[in-house]
Amino acid sequence: MDKESIDPIIEELFKANVHLGHKKNRIHPKAKKYIYKMINGTGIIDLSQTAIQFASAKKYLKELAKENKLLLVVATKKIIGNYVAEYCDKNNIFYITSKWPPGLLTNFETIMKNVKKLNKLEDDKKNNAWEKFVKHEVVKLEKEIFKLKKIYKGITKLEKKPDALLIIDIKHEKNAVKEAKGNLLPIIAISDTNSNPETVNFPIVGNDDSASSLEYLIKELLESYKK
Repeated sequence: MDKESIDPIIEELFKANVHLGHKKNRIHPKAKKYIYKMINGTGIIDLSQTAIQFASAKKYLKELAKENKLLLVVATKKIIGNYVAEYCDKNNIFYITSKWPPGLLTNFETIMKNVKKLNKLEDDKKNNAWEKFVKHEVVKLEKEIFKLKKIYKGITKLEKKPDALLIIDIKHEKNAVKEAKGNLLPIIAISDTNSNPETVNFPIVGNDDSASSLEYLIKELLESYKK
């Protein structure tokens, strides 16, 4: 990328606080080369490198969309979960924002039985199939829906394994990263300076602890996939 095309991206990243990394004692050795300098003990991320990574990830997401490949967004941090769920619901993108269901990729068919159960419960409720039950049985079914929906709401229409994962904070989502790698699925990830960005295919080194940073990065990435 030339300077003219990269400078506006760097400016936007800076405005969104993507440049703010971790304290010196929390910086991962593999992330050191992405640090521009230290200010008051905090690593300032080199946004010229982040901008190139960002552009590469967006290009890959556009290609995924063109090929009708399925993307799964994994964002269980409280700071960003609601934002991701709302955006993905509006744009028909699959997501996990409560907790990673262990085995989702490794034992896909088994885990999806829970999704089928949720879909059936909701269909039965909608079609008045619960009328035969007494009150305490209905309450029990409602609780079951609530419990299942909390975990699986974002994948109720997922019929096969996703083709790629977009992961927010690879340290926080280490189980999702491990499963994706075990299943040879490409990973696009926002990776802060306390993680090893080399563990994923398309790392974007940036602040993953700030709502402004995450909202900007996620929106831009998903807009690329949506288009």
